[in-house]
Amino acid sequence: MVAVDLLTAGAIGAIILLIYHWIATKYEYFLTKPVPCVKPTFGFGSSAPTLFRRTDVSSLVTELYYAFPDSKVSGFYDFIQPVYLLRDLEMIKKIAVKDFDYFTDHALAVSFPEDESDGGGLFGNSLFSLRGQKWRDMRATLSPAFTGSKMRHMFELVAECGRSMVQFLTSEVQAGKTLEYEMKDMFSRFGNDVIATVAFGIKVDSLRERQNEFYEKGKQMLNFQSIGMVVRVLLLTIMPGLMQKLKVDLVDANLTGYFKNMITDNMKQREAHGIVRNDMIQMLMEVQKGALKHQKDEKQTKDAGFATVEESHIGKSTHSRVWTENELIAQCFLFFLAGFDTVSTCMTFLTYELIVNPNVQKRLYEEVVKTDESLNGKPLTYDALQKMQYMDMVVSETLRLWPPAVVFDRLCVKDYRYDDGNGTRFTIEKGQMLMIPTIAIHRDPKYYPNPEKFDPERFSEENRSSINTGAYLPFGAGPRNCIGSRLALMEVKSILYYLLKDFSLERTEKTQIPLQLQKNMFVLQAEKGVWLELKPRK
Repeated sequence: MVAVDLLTAGAIGAIILLIYHWIATKYEYFLTKPVPCVKPTFGFGSSAPTLFRRTDVSSLVTELYYAFPDSKVSGFYDFIQPVYLLRDLEMIKKIAVKDFDYFTDHALAVSFPEDESDGGGLFGNSLFSLRGQKWRDMRATLSPAFTGSKMRHMFELVAECGRSMVQFLTSEVQAGKTLEYEMKDMFSRFGNDVIATVAFGIKVDSLRERQNEFYEKGKQMLNFQSIGMVVRVLLLTIMPGLMQKLKVDLVDANLTGYFKNMITDNMKQREAHGIVRNDMIQMLMEVQKGALKHQKDEKQTKDAGFATVEESHIGKSTHSRVWTENELIAQCFLFFLAGFDTVSTCMTFLTYELIVNPNVQKRLYEEVVKTDESLNGKPLTYDALQKMQYMDMVVSETLRLWPPAVVFDRLCVKDYRYDDGNGTRFTIEKGQMLMIPTIAIHRDPKYYPNPEKFDPERFSEENRSSINTGAYLPFGAGPRNCIGSRLALMEVKSILYYLLKDFSLERTEKTQIPLQLQKNMFVLQAEKGVWLELKPRK
């Protein structure tokens, strides 16, 4: 018996030593590179501060960015995964654009074999997660759905949600209620309703029906603070190969089933009754028929504002792939993610800046009034919204100071010879991850004087030419930038227009000033929320 116990203890000890040796070997990666590296904490790398909620993700990214201020590229470990951190704008442009073929994929992705695409979940089959040629084909497939002309057709659906919100708020005032709200919650509900109508083809009213099933399911699906979500992300980061073999998706299977059934039922109803609607489901149905194409005479310009990203040659290319229903439905999930969280995050910090900068709010309101008067009683139009220059300045500055995606990543898909032109040369091997620290670049005084100040004048017509566009990355960079920048900007500007037209934004006793960020691993979020009062204008 004693001998058995000793053997068991010895086996356990041997396993522990093997694991220790395996992890220790991982931490030797940057020792072979002419790249300075942040000293890792064993087993956690540089991720412990956010994992154990000692700091917020923005502060961690900024700390890593300034760890080696004289280096164009540095290294750190995300748990046991070595990551290159790019600081130099020219190298970022080179890797994201010129040498894109070496860095076509995202690191956090669950890719499935070609013959098993129906077995993958929503995240695994979404445009964000797809890799290689399959991603190129899907990008080219979806690109025509996000042009300026398509946004014009879709604008009324978005505007209707904005008007509905204001009508609800007005009814609350008439009922004698004080309009004190937490903005993240309010704008998550607005974003939820927009995506419900734009991407899922259903009408949802999350302000009046606060516990509606669509909103509650979406909140569960995108709860980045839940234990389940944290564990999934950790496993996908540390053991991507195993997770791929096990077909583990980022999103719970029961929740994905709910949304899949909703979309397929909607498609069947439209097909059976000949229903046509200017939304994403209609466009996906057109994709199935091969009818969604770029218009030959349409120019890809920054028609939606300074932050708009332009489509690359990949998005404008043609393809012959036939998509499964599951692959197309997965794209609606991605639209949901962007609308539910990214847009609401932008709006939350934007309204915070308007209450601490009342002069900015006053000037923006004056432009809203001027635009309203120019419409002569007619509803707001897409073109009228795009003509609001100060509105665009305010939104552009918000995306600089508070980019919803604090970083973006690239995965090296084939060995790449790094050469900074100043004698630093080495190989980035296939499978290695690169990170671009968006929020740190946006707040670097080298690119933006007095960077912590909220100053829309940076983006005035007179000052735009002085901005280094390589240092402005709210929607990423290169061919793999965010495909939905026009839709996101349209959402943000339209709801802001309708809110300011009828209400002023005022601080309350609950408003945390200065704002502190919640300590978590993934997203920008105010520690105590952003509370404010909406006061009806006389």
